[in-house]
Amino acid sequence: MNNQVVIKNIDTVNEVEGYWSDEDFIQLLEKFNYPDGATAEKSSLPELLEMAISDYEPNEAAEIVLKYKLGDQLGDGQIEQIANNMLIDKVCEEYPVIGMQGTLFHVNQLLFKAYNGKFPNAKASVVHFSITPTDSEVQKLTAENVLKLLNNGLSDRNLIKRLFENQMSQNIPFPEAEGIVWELTTADDINYNLVTSENWINKEDITEYEFESVLEEIENEA
Repeated sequence: MNNQVVIKNIDTVNEVEGYWSDEDFIQLLEKFNYPDGATAEKSSLPELLEMAISDYEPNEAAEIVLKYKLGDQLGDGQIEQIANNMLIDKVCEEYPVIGMQGTLFHVNQLLFKAYNGKFPNAKASVVHFSITPTDSEVQKLTAENVLKLLNNGLSDRNLIKRLFENQMSQNIPFPEAEGIVWELTTADDINYNLVTSENWINKEDITEYEFESVLEEIENEA
């Protein structure tokens, strides 16, 4: 399937709007011993949480938020270690389980704001692009499809291409794509917004803004 790809813009952001819901804020406030979140003005919840968090030591606060988001996937020892590491490193860029990096980014940035920079400042990229098929009907694309189609526009220095050269350039499965792409939205299956870590894709990675790309059917391993 031949496609015309146009990368329109890349925004670099410190947080992804809408990730934390009002319910998240209310539940987290309760965990930080502020039980009145449910009756507070919705617009004040983020600020209330920042204040509640800042009453705790940074590593303690990190453990509470990590347990809330990842307690079903990580043990207490792992959470304690990550909480301590988050104060000195961008764990969200280095954690070996790629599928957890997005959640770790959102946790990191919540804590970064609450503590005015005691945590490293990680960044995300929001890539705005269009993919228009030239020889077939429009279809909804997956994270895997989109990364493969963006390959021709990315520098050889790009981290995804360096770590996953075969998956990006060949018609073989690329399961890690679901963890690399944190959000993929489209209203018309042509114009897309992709959210990922700046570590995975950044402005310097783009060498071509308009190019052709072929999407082949994935050959699943027997």
